Amino acid sequence: MKAVLLKAEPRTLKGKQPAGRIRRGGNVPGVVYGAEHAAQLIQLNEHDLVQFLKGHTSEQFILDLDVTGSQPCKALIKEIQRHPVSHRIIHVDLNAISMTRKLRIEVPVRLTGEPVGVAQQGGVLDHMVRAVLVECLPTDIPEIFVLDVTNLNIGDRLTVADVKVDKSKVTVLSAADLAIVAVAAPRAEEEVAPVAAEGAAAEPEVITAKKEEGEEGAAAEGKEAAGKEAGKKEAGAKEAGKAPAAAPAAGAKPAAGAKAAEAPKKK
Repeated sequence: MKAVLLKAEPRTLKGKQPAGRIRRGGNVPGVVYGAEHAAQLIQLNEHDLVQFLKGHTSEQFILDLDVTGSQPCKALIKEIQRHPVSHRIIHVDLNAISMTRKLRIEVPVRLTGEPVGVAQQGGVLDHMVRAVLVECLPTDIPEIFVLDVTNLNIGDRLTVADVKVDKSKVTVLSAADLAIVAVAAPRAEEEVAPVAAEGAAAEPEVITAKKEEGEEGAAAEGKEAAGKEAGKKEAGAKEAGKAPAAAPAAGAKPAAGAKAAEAPKKK
């Protein structure tokens, strides 16, 4: 992997407002992290950075970073942040590296070709893993892994073991049986989707009818229950009228207007 020269300027202020002024001036704020020294705040020319990225198929390349007032160092891009709407680069994180120490890095995977299982058998291509973790010296970092999927039929797949690397320089750390890409059979739901849609369109009428029937049934049940309750109250009142009067206590005088009970006649 060849190194690319990139110049940068130091900066002292951090925060949203200073970063906004830097961007309006045509630069991109960034940070350089390193194990041997503290993080350094920098700013890079936006046009130069964009041109560097256009010339590479991935962001995995070594930079000869020359910061004014500091010793040049080798660096790798750790993360690039972009604006969600304009996609302009708004921030860059870099890692200072040693050219004599091995490092771990994820290398992107690119697919090439059109699978037979998709073109002729109606299958679906599923790209599951988009980067493979490797360990190597900075000079041996692969820029990208390319997998040819042309001969894949439905049910076939390619795993990490199918990635071609120079084992004398690069150690693959991802599991060998980890599936990267596969061709799957078409989903059955896609075929029955129109039928399900028609059933869903007719469903609201049935639900409304049932709802109206349920409301009407509930109202009828309420009237019937009210009628039964009224009948029970009326029957209770009648029974209370039929009940015999309570006998007067011993020695008590009969109430005014009440007839005294006739004594039985002697024969």
